[in-house]
Amino acid sequence: MKKITFLLLMTFGINSVFADCGMSGMSFFPETKKISLNSIFIIQGYAFSQKIINTFKDRTIFLESKNGETIQLNVKEILKGQMDLTQAILYPLTELKPNTKYYLKYSKQTERESNEMKRWNSDKKEYEKVYWKTTDKKSIENLNSNLTLVFEKTNVIHYGCGPEANAIFSVKNKSDSEIWYKTEVLDLSTNKTNVFYIKEWNDKLNVGHGMCAGAFTYKNKGKYKVRFTAMNTDGKSLKTSDWTTFKSPFMNDKTPFGN
Repeated sequence: MKKITFLLLMTFGINSVFADCGMSGMSFFPETKKISLNSIFIIQGYAFSQKIINTFKDRTIFLESKNGETIQLNVKEILKGQMDLTQAILYPLTELKPNTKYYLKYSKQTERESNEMKRWNSDKKEYEKVYWKTTDKKSIENLNSNLTLVFEKTNVIHYGCGPEANAIFSVKNKSDSEIWYKTEVLDLSTNKTNVFYIKEWNDKLNVGHGMCAGAFTYKNKGKYKVRFTAMNTDGKSLKTSDWTTFKSPFMNDKTPFGN
């Protein structure tokens, strides 16, 4: 399960490499455990676990404190990635209470779902139930208004189970707090736009997919446009960026497997 969890964290905008790919798994955001009183949440399912996300339309998702008090989470939208990823964006119906530890719960929660609702604690070297603890603040650090995303290149790497393919952007002037990027990719050959929330890794934003999963896929040839809306975990966002046009990563693939 550790491999699956790491894979899911990476495919929230990042690529990872394994000899094989897991068949299911969940990831939960914010990654940070300390949140404000108005935090929003993202729950993401991989492969077979995408079915769990799709059931959220007909179930109650909520946070529960140790004393049994609950706060319902409203499913604002469900976004389907183009390669084995689906995510739900959730907002609390009421403000969270200060200095309170909350555990994530679903109505009619199954044993399998309970087993997947865990995260790896690198300090304790063990898995633990998904939880967040509020501070006494209504909001977290604001984003740097000078944050910019600069296109660097497209890239393809081939692995045993398939390639990873990305358009890579460098992140400049970011804040220290956790940032999510609402990413819109437009296929210029079809005028169809796909939307997904992704994260950076080592000051890079990878728009595409890894060997096993990803938010966006590309045809062998063609042009695409992308734009980003950076937001913090309270849902406060910066102005949406301008569109950037780029060619399919596979058009620059120089490996023996490329075009």
